[in-house]
Amino acid sequence: MEALDYHAEERRKAEFDVEEMKIVWAGSRQAYEISDRVAHTLRKAAHAWKRIIELRLSEEEASKLRFFIDQPVFTDLHWGMFIPAIKGQGNEEQQQKWLPMAYKMQIIGCYAQTELGHGSNVQGLETTATFDPETDEFVIHSPTLTSSKWWPGGLGKVSTHALVYARLITDGQDHGVHGFIVQLRSLDDHLPLPGITVGDIGMKFGSGAYNSMDNGVLRFDHVRIPRDQMLMGVSQVTREGKFMQSDVPRQLVYGTMVYVRQKIVADASCALSRAVCIATRYSVVRRQFGSHNGGPETQVIDYKTQQSRLFPLLASAYAFRFVGEWLKWLYTDVTQRLQASDFSTLPEVHACTAGLKSVTTSATADAIEECRKLCGGHGYLSSSGLPELFAVYVPACTYEGDNVVLLLQVARFLMKTVSQLGSGKKPVGTIAYMGRSEHLLQCRCEVERAEDWLKSNVILEAFEARAARMSVTCAKNLNNFPNQEEGFAQLATDLAEAAVAHVQLIIVSKFIEKLQQDIPGKGVKRQLEILFNVYALSLLHKHLGDFVASGCITPKQSALANEQLRLLYSQVRPNAIALVDAFNYTDHYLGSVLGRYDGNVYPKLYEEAWKDPLNETVIPDGYHEYIRPILKQHIRVARL
Repeated sequence: MEALDYHAEERRKAEFDVEEMKIVWAGSRQAYEISDRVAHTLRKAAHAWKRIIELRLSEEEASKLRFFIDQPVFTDLHWGMFIPAIKGQGNEEQQQKWLPMAYKMQIIGCYAQTELGHGSNVQGLETTATFDPETDEFVIHSPTLTSSKWWPGGLGKVSTHALVYARLITDGQDHGVHGFIVQLRSLDDHLPLPGITVGDIGMKFGSGAYNSMDNGVLRFDHVRIPRDQMLMGVSQVTREGKFMQSDVPRQLVYGTMVYVRQKIVADASCALSRAVCIATRYSVVRRQFGSHNGGPETQVIDYKTQQSRLFPLLASAYAFRFVGEWLKWLYTDVTQRLQASDFSTLPEVHACTAGLKSVTTSATADAIEECRKLCGGHGYLSSSGLPELFAVYVPACTYEGDNVVLLLQVARFLMKTVSQLGSGKKPVGTIAYMGRSEHLLQCRCEVERAEDWLKSNVILEAFEARAARMSVTCAKNLNNFPNQEEGFAQLATDLAEAAVAHVQLIIVSKFIEKLQQDIPGKGVKRQLEILFNVYALSLLHKHLGDFVASGCITPKQSALANEQLRLLYSQVRPNAIALVDAFNYTDHYLGSVLGRYDGNVYPKLYEEAWKDPLNETVIPDGYHEYIRPILKQHIRVARL
């Protein structure tokens, strides 16, 4: 089989040990018709839970097993949102009551925050939780159609309980949005409880994709719950109906948010690497044009246009992987700080997680679609695995915070940082570079030759100068408005771009930190250095206007960066297959005929075609009724 030889030869070209690269890639990775589709997913989830119990797996091991269900499923929300929220926002008594049942899955929970009329604007939620002092209960109610809970995964058909976010009202006073544990369905027959209207919201994007998840709609008609089912870790209502802040700081709720967003960034690397693996392997198999004297045509991957589109995505997969590892460390660090009542890093952590969630998910969604196009027409086939991957992944750009809204939150943090530069308060962590803003606003890149762009310190300073200058410029422009909120509205686009520059700097800096670690194998480290330069210089090329306009580099230096980038593509080329092999994905997990490990694409594509239900019959349904009359000119024409 000719294709088999392609990949074997490509693997012999590798200039590093792929097994050692697999170790670097793995790092500390955590083991992470519609009714028919949901039923199939439920069956997989139930089997996974059965094996978890039988094998007595630890939570880390169980998490890895659930990861390989590889479809959106109700357990994602139960373990990823419901349980962490109770741990982060419930008091000790509530944790002791609810967590044991949740850990044993004696109850199944979801996270009911988003409503039909409100998503990103959490403070605009309309569902109410009114305290009744006579019965010591909260009355949960959906006062309007737009107050219907809409989208929560696992809600439609599975969840027995929900963590419902509603406006807390005591004695006529609105205390804002708080969380409440509400039982939705009977634990005996699974029927909705009185006052509960619940169901699935219907088909989503794509024929498969997220349709394995029962995203739901939920309405309450004066549903009563005990007072102690309000999450009371940071605030509470007394028996007399008095609203009180607890001794535990409200900032503790940020722990759950950081946990969820670091998981999303890790998922971005996973989804992107799958798409890149498929596109890279198929680009080696596919040959088009360039035949000389009857010889083989040129492999698509050898065209510079293909390399310039594909290799930056390959580099991005590694970059997102490493920043995801760092974000996991950040979550551990902030958790320890919160437990010690140290809230000093919270603003920076919030900006980091919001920005990285936004940038990595947007880039990954765009990259998966680009990988589909890199595979030509065959990439549009369902059997390529790419349409399904895109449809499953693209909601990440919206859930847990709309990406543009998140960038504007980062921008507010940056504007506050700039405003404090003259106060003597020294920026630390990911904004430490702002402390050198005076230098960065005046520095000029010292690149004279193309190879100068291979120096990590040169790249880092260019990204720091760009980020600092864009933030400072926005801050100056804001001062021209008499009302800062009006300024934010008018300058929203510029502010979002400044936020992107800051986040891309974080990713670049964390890639550099990874290269400074002890990496096994000399060849492995060399390949990672090449990928780092591809990632950084491709970003510089993409955002060239920012770099040149801010004055940190000249047009000539940008041309040298492009020259070096072309040379780097040639260095990635012989190692491309080995670099995606390092992801260590099985053919079953990839789910792609085009991305097969052995490269035996065309025979398998042909086989897949004959599995189509349309091919179960030679003559199609409707032939005699529609096609034959056309062919035989037996169409009846109405007489007017």
